[in-house]
Amino acid sequence: MKLLLHTCCAPCSVYCIKSLRSEGIEPVVYWFNPNIHPYMEYKTRRDTLKEYTKSIGVKAIFDENYGLKDFCKNVINDLENRCVKYCYRVRLEQTAKYAKENGYDTFSTTLLISPYQNHEALKKIGEEMAEKYGLTFLYRDFRQGFRQGQTEARELGLYMQKYCGCIFSEEDRYYNPNKEKKDYPMEKNITKFLPNL
Repeated sequence: MKLLLHTCCAPCSVYCIKSLRSEGIEPVVYWFNPNIHPYMEYKTRRDTLKEYTKSIGVKAIFDENYGLKDFCKNVINDLENRCVKYCYRVRLEQTAKYAKENGYDTFSTTLLISPYQNHEALKKIGEEMAEKYGLTFLYRDFRQGFRQGQTEARELGLYMQKYCGCIFSEEDRYYNPNKEKKDYPMEKNITKFLPNL
C-alpha cells in the first residue's frame, strides 16, 4: 500500500501517523488546506507540520494554496453546510487527484481523528473520490486516539489551534451571541493585561 495522508495540522497527525505505523503503513503526509484562514493561521499550522514531520522522519508534500477567494466564492450561499459541501470535498478531491497522478493507490485524512467532524460525510466523500480516481480510501476511526494525540502534541510543544480552520469556525469559537460565553484558557491569561474585560 502506498498511502497519501491528507493532513489538516500537526496535532491531528500525531496519533494518526503513530497508529498507521503500528499497522506497518508508512504514510506520506499531504498538506492541502485552502479553508484555513486568516493567512497567519494557515502559515503557522503549515510550518508546525513541516517541523513535526521532519522531526519524526515522515515524508511530507506541501501543496501551497491559501485559497481565500475560492473559499469565499464557494461557501457564501450556504454557510451552514460549508464543511460538507466545500471544505471536506475540495481537500479530499485534491488529495485523491494528487495521489492518482503520483503513483499512490490509497489515500486518507487526519480529519478522521476529530470528534468535531462529520465522519459519515468524510467517509462518503472519501469513497466517492476513491471511485472517481480509481483508488482506495482508507477509512479509520481515529477518534479513540484524539485525547492521546492532543496530549502528546502539547507535550511536544506543537502549535495547538483553537478552531477548525475557516473564519466562520473562528467566529463560532470566539463570538456567538446565541451561546453562553465560554471562559477559554487563552482569555484567562490575557485578562490581567486588559483591565476592562
